[in-house]
Amino acid sequence: MRGYLRACLPLQALLLLRSLLPRAPRLLGNSFSLSLALQASAALSGSVPAMLGLGLGAASLHARARKSGFVAADLFVRTALVEAYAKAGRADLARAAFDEAPRRDVFLCNVMLAVYVARGEVAEARRVFDGMRERDMVSWNTLIHGYAVKGEVALAREMFDDMEDRDAFSWSSIMSAYAKGKRSKDALELWQEMRAACVNPDCITMVSVLSVCGDMGALAVGAEVHQFVESNGVELDVKLGTALIDMYAKCGDIDNSVRVFHSMPVKDVLTWSSMIIGLANHGLGHDALSLFSRMLSEGLQPNEITFIGVLISCTHLGLVSDGKKYFSSMSVVHGVTPKVEHYGCMVDLLGRSGHIEEARQLIRGMPFEPDAVIWRTLLGACRIYKNVEVAEEAMTKLRVLDPHADEHYVLLSNIYAQANSWECVAEMRRMLRRESIQRIPGRSSIEWQNTIHEFVSGDRSHPRSKEIYKMLEEMMDRLRQAGYKPMTGLVLQDIDEQSKERALAEHSEKLAIAFGLLTTPAGSTLRITKNLRACEDCHSAIKLISLLYERKLIIRDRNRFHHFSEGQCSCKDYW
Repeated sequence: MRGYLRACLPLQALLLLRSLLPRAPRLLGNSFSLSLALQASAALSGSVPAMLGLGLGAASLHARARKSGFVAADLFVRTALVEAYAKAGRADLARAAFDEAPRRDVFLCNVMLAVYVARGEVAEARRVFDGMRERDMVSWNTLIHGYAVKGEVALAREMFDDMEDRDAFSWSSIMSAYAKGKRSKDALELWQEMRAACVNPDCITMVSVLSVCGDMGALAVGAEVHQFVESNGVELDVKLGTALIDMYAKCGDIDNSVRVFHSMPVKDVLTWSSMIIGLANHGLGHDALSLFSRMLSEGLQPNEITFIGVLISCTHLGLVSDGKKYFSSMSVVHGVTPKVEHYGCMVDLLGRSGHIEEARQLIRGMPFEPDAVIWRTLLGACRIYKNVEVAEEAMTKLRVLDPHADEHYVLLSNIYAQANSWECVAEMRRMLRRESIQRIPGRSSIEWQNTIHEFVSGDRSHPRSKEIYKMLEEMMDRLRQAGYKPMTGLVLQDIDEQSKERALAEHSEKLAIAFGLLTTPAGSTLRITKNLRACEDCHSAIKLISLLYERKLIIRDRNRFHHFSEGQCSCKDYW
């Protein structure tokens, strides 16, 4: 029976037991046989047909254990019984069996802890934990994992800090908690602590760290993880490889993303999808669509994520008819039901190409309510094509769906200004004041010496703030000499012209660029991540910066990547 269990063949273990019981009824008269039978029953609990007719389920074995007297005295039997009930979905009976135990060792308590954590009942797990006379690393790790999964990051960290000893799973659990909770800065600090403690990370930890690096644009830290993988001969499995592809793409290093993709011996649909989306977001639409064709030729079935990358590619290339064909093929050919994100891509594709009315009709015909992103996308298209009527309809919807986002008001104000509707521009400004709409602060980050340096518009909190603002002043003077004119019409605050120019000059991405010019070697690439869409003024200025300073700048804003070089941008001024 133990041999079958070790070979993951629990049904054979129980069939063997059942065949022997008529000839040897006392076979279950010892704790060893009982605990093995309970383990086999637990392993089979998810397979109802396999249990039918065996008469060796958890309850039946519990009855036998009671008759033999082992259930009260034997901890092996008791522990196996609690686990068997838990696997059968009877947490109530598992707890009853736990409470009946005259004594409890750490193994029995750990099983009960795991039962509650698996059910998401972390408060109950904590009560069991607090009542334990002794605890081992499994006890601590189980509860930390429970808090992490529930998103209770502070409690998970509190438990982690209270541990005397930690293993890789301890670090992995808290790292995962930070990654899921979008506490990227804390996660990177924890990674440095882990490396300083000479703890070798497991694959789960590395995947979490790479996810955080991608979110923050921490390319150097992500590359450090990659170096660890290669130096220590860690197997590049599908999850780890896909995480590296995603990290490099999100950090603006699409070349290394492609290298990792081609180096992977085994790829799944998520691997292909991550690479397709990465190429699409970097403006390499033809490469992305070619990769999609190759994916299909290799017999892989695309999923909803794959099609987001495909539709983004069509959008950036302006392939309207191809985009429509791909969108139609989702359900007709591949059995993938389009979601709101796919409709958003189609609205973007049609809007960018000037098909504003068709985009509006698509929104009206959606099988579900369009969200704020859909209407904001349409509003952005109206700015390019100066369509006031549709812009006003989109704004009416946005005031209901996302009333406090100032970006909508700025976009509509720009559309009115393009149409010389100055009274409407003034009304937008009055509305901003009347409804107390606060501007969402732009945040831009740049990595230097393995540390993320973040800037907010008008920020003077950086230790090198004086040097940064001196560089910013020099940079703006050089831009003005080259013909740059600040787009003060973008500033809706009721302030004088000089103050508007200063507000534009102190946008977060310009501060990050000034810091980059100050700290990095001449000619090196600057990679910057921004939380919002880049404004027209910054976009225009950065094109000129790339020319004047002979630098390549890779800016990731909320919508896409912008590769600035020699006075041009990869987005061709539509973003």
